[in-house]
Amino acid sequence: MKVFITREIPAIGIEILKKAGIEIEQWEEKRPLTQNELIDFCMQSDALLSAGYNNIDAYFLNKCNHLKVVSLHSVGFDNVDVAEATKLKIPVGHTPGVLNSATADIAFLLMIAVSRKAFYCYEKIKKGAWKFFEPTADLGIELEGKTVGIFGLGNIGFEMAKRCKGAYDMKVIYHNRTKNPKAEKELNAEWVSFDHLLERSDVISLHSNLSEETRGKFDRNAFQKMKRSCIFINTARGAIHNEEDLIEALEKRIIWGAGLDVTNPEPMDKNNPLLTMPSVAVLPHIGSATVEARNGMARIAAQNVIAGLNGEKLPFPVNPEIYRA
Repeated sequence: MKVFITREIPAIGIEILKKAGIEIEQWEEKRPLTQNELIDFCMQSDALLSAGYNNIDAYFLNKCNHLKVVSLHSVGFDNVDVAEATKLKIPVGHTPGVLNSATADIAFLLMIAVSRKAFYCYEKIKKGAWKFFEPTADLGIELEGKTVGIFGLGNIGFEMAKRCKGAYDMKVIYHNRTKNPKAEKELNAEWVSFDHLLERSDVISLHSNLSEETRGKFDRNAFQKMKRSCIFINTARGAIHNEEDLIEALEKRIIWGAGLDVTNPEPMDKNNPLLTMPSVAVLPHIGSATVEARNGMARIAAQNVIAGLNGEKLPFPVNPEIYRA
């Protein structure tokens, strides 16, 4: 059995696959594969381990319908046509759980950095603009006792809310399709409507999946309903916010600032105006970039490959319905 891996992944994943006797082919160039290249490699393989963004759409899946498993080196699966994979009886695996703390840490870091204009002030030093003390310059806002609104209070959102509650005694409100009893019990979180989330939050942190329902959800209309002092954080998927509308909201001071670990598109252009705004902090999609998280992702991705090649149920399937009679 052979697996094709689309990026270099941590050694622990490779070791697990080799111990299972699986032949490995790994893309090593520092550029994304084209879809045709991906298809060509997969035509010579029994499994795909997809790291980074690869468009696994209906066309790809039908061209490579011989695959015994598609294993994602990610928790998100918005790049996969899951319905088509299910139709073709191809199990799709992902890596939930292991990156919760790492991603929540980045959301928390961005919140603090934006509240104190940290990235902007750092750049001022590099440019030699730190000359003398001005009592009214570069003022930030404090977070103690403020309200954090979580859009998508799942595992990562819970970790972010826990940090906000513990560090700053922030009031936690959230908007989900379904309520989160654990968060309500442990964090005294309050479910609110989407409009109330926008209107009441001092910080809004996005942790939802990207879907047709959430794509572009945070647009001009949404930003206009937020407090002028609101901090907008997105560590989920860039396409959940409309970037042009976000830039406009910041330029017109409709909201205070924004912290982004995800952008639309990715990578972000070096001339994007967000990179020079005082109350904006942008990171290059490093939410899961810790040794612990990436090792965990590689381990789970390898386990999903092995199970799929052995005809067993994946430990972490995206489409478990394919196993139902």
